[in-house]
Amino acid sequence: MIGCSMSTGGTTTLTNFVPRTYTDWVARAGGVALGLPNGRPDLAEAALALCDGLLLSGGNDVHPLHYGAEPAVGLGEIDAPRDAYELPLTRAALARGLPLLGICRGVQTLNVAAGGTLEQDLRSLPNRLQHQMNVVGERIVHHTVDLVPGSQLARILGATQVATNSYHHQAVAEPGAGLVVCARATDGTVEAVEAADGRFVIGVQWHPEMMAADHEPTAKLFAAFLAACARSAGESDATNR
Repeated sequence: MIGCSMSTGGTTTLTNFVPRTYTDWVARAGGVALGLPNGRPDLAEAALALCDGLLLSGGNDVHPLHYGAEPAVGLGEIDAPRDAYELPLTRAALARGLPLLGICRGVQTLNVAAGGTLEQDLRSLPNRLQHQMNVVGERIVHHTVDLVPGSQLARILGATQVATNSYHHQAVAEPGAGLVVCARATDGTVEAVEAADGRFVIGVQWHPEMMAADHEPTAKLFAAFLAACARSAGESDATNR
């Protein structure tokens, strides 16, 4: 059972939703996706008790106040109800040792939950690529990402460079406690972080769930995540016997 964080759509809607690209991807890999609606932060532990892993989905910007900064020019729409629930949810998942995969906003949420900071708008920084694609397609890639040799992510993907899509204007600045940078774009932008202790805690800035089902790096990443979740389920069952 994979818990999936949900978006409220920002300040203009009264919904909780997760795009079906995430749930379809979990299903293809053999898992069951459980949407975790934004609600009371004190119930995050109860929600995670139902889960064998946590998938942090994409969405709006995390409010800079959560990492000790003031809003800067270029900050996008925030999702305050989601911040209020998802940050405690992420910290609780880390404390429980659950496998965790963060995608786009998800890697940013992971980093902020661990005490790290974000670049609020890459477009305002010198010598950066345009990281926000304006076209969507499951076989469209935008730039290459260089993986740190020997990192968990590089071992999973079996490569030190992959071509990815790109739909973001923010990125990790300083990694949070227990996290290390494991991939960068050619302009130096952080594209992925992972747990320094080798646990399956990985965040990527691109959207693997939007790539084609036969895209090999995507298939390997999701297979590794589901395998980690299956191990987590087995350990939980053994503990509860």
